[in-house]
Amino acid sequence: MVEANGCTQEIAGMSLPALPPHFLEFAEANAGRKSPPVEKWNPAYCGEIDMRIAADGRWFYQGGPINRLPLVKLFASILRKDAGRHVLVTPVERVGIRVDDAPFIAVEMEESRTPEGPALVFRTNLDEIVVAGAKHPMCLTLAADGGFKPYIRVRGDLWALATRRIAQELAERLEETDKGFVLRSAGVDFALPPENAPSGPGPAKDRHG
Repeated sequence: MVEANGCTQEIAGMSLPALPPHFLEFAEANAGRKSPPVEKWNPAYCGEIDMRIAADGRWFYQGGPINRLPLVKLFASILRKDAGRHVLVTPVERVGIRVDDAPFIAVEMEESRTPEGPALVFRTNLDEIVVAGAKHPMCLTLAADGGFKPYIRVRGDLWALATRRIAQELAERLEETDKGFVLRSAGVDFALPPENAPSGPGPAKDRHG
């Protein structure tokens, strides 16, 4: 629920202070339409709000979980990655939120065929479908404990982290080549970097404040 003056909203059954004006209203107005062109907008930055995407993909506002998937999808539709921070953005304003790792989780994977060759197709926790390849590259990283952490770009600079199960399946698909270990999808080779130089879209790249 959003009052006409934008003073309160009801999220997951709780009355909470409102987000900055227009964000929920804008997302709701664009629900079901083609993704808003958030990459083209450059409104004023209005600071950070107490919203967080946990490493497991769950969204929180002021410490409480946002349990309604349609509401999470609305917010995700206006999410963007700027230099050093993730933001919710409309044509008139922009606010920062905290992302513990990647904003999305790759929860399912299948193999399909494309004109470029066999391809890996992923579904995210928010039901977005992406085909790993030139338009949606993968980033293969190693965690601090040496575990395999594959990511796939969903849109813009927003990435999905593979679940542990999918990461294990992808590890079994690694092929050793003169480039090192690679994953192939839609005619593109994605290489695993050396253990001492992991890279990717994880939390080390986020700055807040």
